[in-house]
Formats: sequence, C-alpha cells, structure tokens
Amino acid sequence: MGLFEKKVTIYKKKDSATFKQIRDVLKGAGFKGVRASHYSNDYVAAGGCAAKLDPRDFGGGGKIDHDIYFIEVRESDKEAALETIRKAGLVTVVDDSASVDRAVQIMNEKKKEEADGQVHSSF
Repeated sequence: MGLFEKKVTIYKKKDSATFKQIRDVLKGAGFKGVRASHYSNDYVAAGGCAAKLDPRDFGGGGKIDHDIYFIEVRESDKEAALETIRKAGLVTVVDDSASVDRAVQIMNEKKKEEADGQVHSSF
C-alpha cells in the first residue's frame, strides 16, 4: 500500500446529499487516501453586460447545484469501501454521462437514432 497507489472511482453523480453521506461513512470507517470532491462541467452562456450569470439560477427555487460529485478510493480498498457503504444502506453510482452537457447528450441520441434508421430527416 504505497503512497501513490492507483485510485478508482466508486461514486460519480450530480447528487450532493448522497455524496456527503458516502463521504462521511468512509471517513467514519477510517479509510485513508479517499479523494472526495466536486467540479462543474456545464457551459454557462454569458449574461447581459458580460456578467457570466447562469440564467438557470434565477427561478423560484434559487441557485441550482450543477456540480458533479465524485469519490475515489485506493484500488486495494475498493471492495472494503463498497461493503462499508452497502452496510450503511447507501448505493454508489458511477454515472459517466453526468459530465456530459445535456445538449450534447440530445445531439448524440439523435445521431444514434439516425444511424439506426429510426429517424428519417428530409431536406
């Protein structure tokens, strides 16, 4: 178990509540070398006067959390960490599409449908 052991992702999703619960369970169980963080991968169109305000944040519910949360553990600790999380009644998810913008997802789905012959586009 070296200091620079390879880490594997056991959780990746746009869900801060579950992220915090899993992070706290791993911390309480004493796992070392756990990397738990978040990042934003959404493109934000510039608002008026180059304010760079996200127009999606001005709804009735206030600011929306667009971050992608992830947890990585040492490769040798993966099975023990997953077992600890299951015993706590939590489920880990690795959603690789979480980091893809929704507009890109829709475009990719349309391309796939066209390739499968499901959609007939006429020009």
